[in-house]
Amino acid sequence: MAHDCLFCRMINGEIATDVVFEDDDVFAFNDINPQAPHHVLIVPKKHISTLNDLSENDHTLVGKVTFAAAKIAADLGIAEPGYRTVFNCNADAGQAVFHIHLHLLGGRRMTWPPG
Repeated sequence: MAHDCLFCRMINGEIATDVVFEDDDVFAFNDINPQAPHHVLIVPKKHISTLNDLSENDHTLVGKVTFAAAKIAADLGIAEPGYRTVFNCNADAGQAVFHIHLHLLGGRRMTWPPG
């Protein structure tokens, strides 16, 4: 884990956060600046800066992140009405913390294009 990474510090318990889900590989918490009634960030515990930095060995880990999103959506009661998941990659796409994370947004009707 990167010691200067905000999300790594949350995973390590150095920074308190509103944890929604955690297992051996995945950590999920409510976004501090929510863009929907439900806005959860789902991160792998392994530090990977951007999607561009994924290796072939990370396929299963990214699958676990995505599976966690579906489980969390079901737990929040937003699976059937619908929800959005988004990975941002690098600054032009809006990535502000350079530790890959999947945004789970729901609880309202989403618009398209997203922005």
